Amino acid sequence: MENSKKRPPIVVVMGHIDHGKSSILEAIRDFRITAKESGGITQHIGAYQIEEQGKKITFIDTPGHEAFSQMRSRGAKVADIAILVIDASEGVKEQTKEVISLIKELKMPVIVALNKIDKPDANPERVKGELMKQDMVVESLGGTIPSVEISAKTKKGIPELLEMILLVAEMENLEAEEKPAEGVVVESSLDNARGATATLLVLNGVLKSGDVIGTSTTFTRIKSLEDFQKKQIKEALASTPVIVFGFNEVPKVGDTFKVFKDVAEAQEYIKLPEQKKEEYKELEEGQKYLNLILKADVEGSLEAIVEILKTLPQDKVIIRFLKAEVGNVNESDVKMAMGGKTAIVGFKVKTDSVAQKILEREEMRAITFDIIYELVESVRSLMEKIVIPEDIRVQVGKVKILAKFLDEKNRQIIGGRVIEGEARKGTKIEVLKNNDEVAGQGRMISLQRNKKEADSVKKGEECGILFEGNVKIEEGDVLSFYKEEKRKIL
Repeated sequence: MENSKKRPPIVVVMGHIDHGKSSILEAIRDFRITAKESGGITQHIGAYQIEEQGKKITFIDTPGHEAFSQMRSRGAKVADIAILVIDASEGVKEQTKEVISLIKELKMPVIVALNKIDKPDANPERVKGELMKQDMVVESLGGTIPSVEISAKTKKGIPELLEMILLVAEMENLEAEEKPAEGVVVESSLDNARGATATLLVLNGVLKSGDVIGTSTTFTRIKSLEDFQKKQIKEALASTPVIVFGFNEVPKVGDTFKVFKDVAEAQEYIKLPEQKKEEYKELEEGQKYLNLILKADVEGSLEAIVEILKTLPQDKVIIRFLKAEVGNVNESDVKMAMGGKTAIVGFKVKTDSVAQKILEREEMRAITFDIIYELVESVRSLMEKIVIPEDIRVQVGKVKILAKFLDEKNRQIIGGRVIEGEARKGTKIEVLKNNDEVAGQGRMISLQRNKKEADSVKKGEECGILFEGNVKIEEGDVLSFYKEEKRKIL
């Protein structure tokens, strides 16, 4: 490549939830990520850069939970090297297998980091054997994949991990051109003080203060560039994460950006967003629905929550997203919700003072959460309240008829043995003939065991029944006892 020079490696840290990805980054560079995250889950992608042996390394921290598989995949596509973190005491989990598949699909160089080796039950050799079953053979077992045993808690193995990253990067011969920058939006949010803000990762070229940059939906002229520690810098070379603010709209996470000659060119480049036809699809007559106004702190979380909510069963109640955007709950949100059948739900956001006054006046509320699962369960509960209860049949038991003692008009006294469940007072009865063919229905007037009144008779016991119904019961028939309950089913 002409006018090219070496660039730092971009490393993505991946693995099962709670196996220590954020703790490793914290150990590498004193970032207090884990402690700040609710529920112990890193809920935003972040990009950080360190210096080791005079060389820089950029790390992307991806969320580990399955809710963020799209974000995790996106993070991997911009990285050069993957660090597969596995708890040496727990081994390969289902999510670990998912990550391995992604690494293989993208054909990424990978380093296995066997974490938590300080734990008494850590067994690195067992984990290596489990990896072999996934066609991931480490060097110590004759394969080509480097592995490092580390402890984020004691910092053991961290220097060896960094040295291995630099070694793999050297073999990859990573280069970048000296040209106007291009890259990807790693994270975005709406900052109350500075407006639409984004963390960008420069993948190629040089990004400078004063450049006009744009994505498919938004643009800005860079007034100032900040590094990941919010220190002002004049330019950012390839593989560098930077913070940029002043966009006219919040950029979409995963969108690419490029430099334009002026604002006019950037505006021409912006694509008109597609209309949300799916969100406003015409409802069938009688179809129940829940209108939702969803607010989140950052684009990445918003995207993940929308995807999870779309997986909820919607044959009984459809979720319609009237709004799904980044930012605090505001006056506009509340006024939109005042029409009824609309819930305002927020993730890691606040309600501004004007919106709060309207909510109190209208006796409405906006529900906010710090943990995604609680938000999803709340929406599920709102959907259940809308559903009309249905009559659900609950099987109680069966009795095989052994004898008839009395037969007059529409009443019979019969004897039988309970062959399933129990015979119970207060239940409905179906009469089954000829291999479970329903011949008719009736009700129990009286139930006896050992010639004494009983509320129920268990399997294997014999009983006498005073039956009332329009079907004649014969020996060999089966009475099926059941009840009907009203349940809301989504």
